[in-house]
Amino acid sequence: MTKPCVGPALSASCDPCEHVPDYIRAIAPYQPGKPVSELAREYGLEEASIIKLASNENPLGLPPAARVAIERELHELARYPDGNQYDLKVAISERTGWPIEGIVVGNGSNDLLEMAAAALLAPGRACVFSQHAFAVYPLATQARGAQSIMVPARDYAHDMPAMARAVTETTRLMFVANPNNPTGTFAPQGQIETLLNSVPRSVLVVLDEAYNEYLPAECRYDATRWLPEHPNLMIVRTFSKVYGLAGLRVGYALMHPAMADMLNRVRQPFNVNNLALVAARAALGDERFVERSFALNREGMAQLESGFRKLSLEWIPSFANFVSVRIPRREGKPQAMVVFEQLLRRGVIVRPVGGYQMPDHLRITIGLPQENERFLIALRDSLQETHA
Repeated sequence: MTKPCVGPALSASCDPCEHVPDYIRAIAPYQPGKPVSELAREYGLEEASIIKLASNENPLGLPPAARVAIERELHELARYPDGNQYDLKVAISERTGWPIEGIVVGNGSNDLLEMAAAALLAPGRACVFSQHAFAVYPLATQARGAQSIMVPARDYAHDMPAMARAVTETTRLMFVANPNNPTGTFAPQGQIETLLNSVPRSVLVVLDEAYNEYLPAECRYDATRWLPEHPNLMIVRTFSKVYGLAGLRVGYALMHPAMADMLNRVRQPFNVNNLALVAARAALGDERFVERSFALNREGMAQLESGFRKLSLEWIPSFANFVSVRIPRREGKPQAMVVFEQLLRRGVIVRPVGGYQMPDHLRITIGLPQENERFLIALRDSLQETHA
């Protein structure tokens, strides 16, 4: 007879943690960028003196139209949000030309990536993604007990032909970030189209376009035109970046209505709150804010690249709202984390990317002109101190 799990001396079998699957226990939790408040506590700094260039947020803040929409919605916060997110889906449909039956809204784009994994992955199945790609891809795969097939990158970018060849009989999902985080690399539309034509229809290709709005005009393409011919395509976008709503957590995905039905079966009820829904709808129509954000980003990118040249530093050319710069080694040893700590002491938060197999790089979000300048000065001083 099984001994009851009661009393002061419980056996190991009575600990629920001991019954968590090994593939869950092996997960290293996602590490977000360091908050301003945390850095202030650690180093005794004034919060107002700290600049955060670590999480790819929009330095312009909240769009004016979204702020107005939020203020109007405040009196409705005692009510549950629309679980079907109808008004926002209509606005997205009007903007993209895709029917609302094929639109799923998420609590940030991460939520949508997790839904795809929940619907398609399980032990015995596999997911393909690139080396140096967004950390959520392997995390979402491992959380379902599925196999991660990580394809080596080519010059820090997705190797599309190799990713197509990596598909096996058990592959059910493929993540493609374009532009990619944290490298900022971009695959032209021809490469994406070739990939879609090479992947079996049994594999859902998730095209993650979180940074799509930062692409220069000559690089832009309309991925929605592939949806009618490829029912195994899912396009994911977010309001956290160019639309400045990172704190509200809202994103959306476009896909075949049948696949949307599957994702809605694993989607949490009321997964997007009232304020996020109305703010996203308003932000979607605030084209002037998007244009300002795009222009500011282009100017800031040029500012950082110029600063890197003066410091004789190498960087990965980026098509997003961040750039990854290489910190030179000293006596063969990586110095990126040393410089990262020096920047923290100077009140500047950036993002180390050693967890992405990039131990020599730091990722810097494009900020306001004065923030970019302060970072460059702090970087210069930190490099000098490190190599003193």
